[in-house]
Amino acid sequence: MLLDEIRNAKEIVVGMRQTVKAVEGNRALAVYFAKDAEEKVTSPVLQSCKKKGIQVYFADNMAELGKACRIKVGAAMCAIIEK
Repeated sequence: MLLDEIRNAKEIVVGMRQTVKAVEGNRALAVYFAKDAEEKVTSPVLQSCKKKGIQVYFADNMAELGKACRIKVGAAMCAIIEK
């Protein structure tokens, strides 16, 4: 399952601000987005990932992504920065 990569990653960042920093700082190895997150939040980050050639994956919803990130709330996005 795709979300197992998040659970097994050595280091991740969660949320829009931290994910943007990881993408812009060329630290993101892969970025995960929740399909039910607001497009106005995810679209700019998704475009940056495509521009930089960062692998992108999608989780079914924010609750599932948050759980994979080991947080108690939903997450719109996260990035693996070290495997």
